[in-house]
Formats: sequence, C-alpha cells, structure tokens
Amino acid sequence: MNISNELLFFFSALGVFNALLISFYFFFVKKSNNNSNFFFGFLLLMLAIRVGKSVFYYFNDDLAQIFIKVGLVACILIGPALYFYIKSTVRQDAKIRFWKLHFLLLATLSISVGVLYPETHDPLVLGKLHWMTIIYTIWIFYIIATGWVIRQTIGKIFKRNEKLSSLDFWVLSVFLGNLIIWIAYKTVSYTSYIVGALSFSFIFYLLFLLIHFRKTKSAIFDKSFKYSNKKIEPAEAESLSEQLNYLLDKEKLFTDANLKLSDVASRMNILPHTLSQLINDNLGKSFTTLINEYRVKEAQHLIESNANIKLEAVGYDCGFNSKSTFYSVFKKVTSTTPAKYKESIS
Repeated sequence: MNISNELLFFFSALGVFNALLISFYFFFVKKSNNNSNFFFGFLLLMLAIRVGKSVFYYFNDDLAQIFIKVGLVACILIGPALYFYIKSTVRQDAKIRFWKLHFLLLATLSISVGVLYPETHDPLVLGKLHWMTIIYTIWIFYIIATGWVIRQTIGKIFKRNEKLSSLDFWVLSVFLGNLIIWIAYKTVSYTSYIVGALSFSFIFYLLFLLIHFRKTKSAIFDKSFKYSNKKIEPAEAESLSEQLNYLLDKEKLFTDANLKLSDVASRMNILPHTLSQLINDNLGKSFTTLINEYRVKEAQHLIESNANIKLEAVGYDCGFNSKSTFYSVFKKVTSTTPAKYKESIS
C-alpha cells in the first residue's frame, strides 16, 4: 500500500473508528431510560459496521463473504435506526412501539438471504431484483418516513419568521447526513466505492464540529448579554416546556436526589443556560423551586394513595436526600407539615 492509499485508508476509516467509540459510549456510559440514547448509539454502530465493511472491501478484494454479509445486515438496519432515533427525539411524549419487530424482521431477512446465497452478497431475489437494490430501497423508505416525522422542522427552513432550535438543528443534521451517505453509496457506479466511507467520515466530523460551534457560540453570546436581551421564541418555549413537563411528570426525573439542571438539559438536547432561561422567564421560578414542587406533589400523591406509608420513606422516594429537607420544603410549599397533611387525609 503506497502513501496515497495509506492516507485514503486513514481518512476513510477515521469516522468508523470514532463512530464505534461513541456508539459504545451511548450504550454503556450514557445509558438511561431514554430510548433516544439507545437508538442513536445503535444508528452509529450500524453505520460504522456498514462503512467499515466498505473500507476493508475496497482495500482487500478477497475479503471473506461473511464480513461482507455482516456489513449488509448492518446496512439494512440503518434506516429503521434513523427513523426510531429521530421519532424518539422529537416526539418524547409518544410511546415507541414495534421497533424490536422492525429490527428483528429486517435482520432475519438479511441473514436468510446470506445463508441461502452463500456464494455471493448480491444475488438475484424475487425474480430480477438484486439484493443490494432491495436493501437500498428499504433504507430510503425509512429516510422518507423520517422526513415525514420532521416535516414541520423541515418546513421551518423555508419560512423567514421561523427559527431553528438547537433540537431542530440537530435532527436535521442527522437526517441530511444520513441522506447524503445513502446518495454516496447509491451513486458509487459513477464515482468510487470508497466515496461512501469518505462521506461518512466527513459528515461525522462536520456534524460534531457544527454542534460544538453552535453551542460555543451560544455560550459566549449569553456571557456577554443578559437573558433579557435574547428571549426564547414563544413557539420554541412552548415546545421546550412540553418536553420538560414530560420528563418531570411522566419519567419523574425529580426522584433522583442528585438531579442537576445540566442533567435535565442533556435529556432535552439543549444547553443548561437555555433551560435555566426557560424556567426563569417562562415559568417564573428557579430550577430548585420547580423540582421541589414536583417532589412535594408526588409526596402528596403517595400519602393520599397509601395510608400506611411511612413519611420518611415518602421523602426519599420523591427525591429528597434527608428527612429534614423533606419536612421543610413540604411545609414551605403546602403551608403544613407532612404529618398534619396525612392526618387531614385520614
């Protein structure tokens, strides 16, 4: 392998290596009850396997069929991984159903074709259709379905009075990046097979550089100007408030005694200062006050639903880290103590 090929291999494999690392991060380090983290890690893993197969196949024509077929199994799962990631991100209040069925059926289909046609990775199936054509058709089908999920966000691009939020910017970047990679692979007959891998590396780093720049720019701006100089747009504030309400009311993040504003902001894919501004300007309270109100509300619910429950256990179940804090906050919010509230219920 000469120097030019070594450089080509390095840059084409660079995105694959880093995508693998980040996918493992979302699987094992940042794992949570949030489905979007799982789907994002899975999407990166499938892309890394598919693109990695392309890199090794380009530089080694004698690559064993088993590795090529594994790459095709990953390729057929990229589309559903993208679809369910975007859906779980933009529709946090919606229950993600049947995703396992999608993955299982497509993986089983791809493995079955690989077993039935061991001598080639692109057999003729269903008459005159090549297997690769079917795979890319399935992939673009899920890309189109994803576009339908974010159709309102896409529409903001063409409206002068609409501004993209950080979440809008992120999902559009992931969506368009996936579409570009699909086009790169679909047009290899006119370019080169390695273009798909190079485009993945380029988009991978461009995406994270843009996100980093956007966050850094916002952080610098807000250090120079007060919140009052840059209000959150009403439409964006309403959307963010719905996400916040879902995380607190449905997922009960407040039960974590060590919950921080940055933790909630991370779940919402926004900057901490943006969440702080939302709570202060739009809800008229601090983050601590908001969380304590949810904890007290949950405590009242537990007391009302179980007459024999111990008050100390109620406090810990609701996210308070001590009995004294529970009692003082409960009294501050309700103007009565937990014990007197329990007596009044009885």
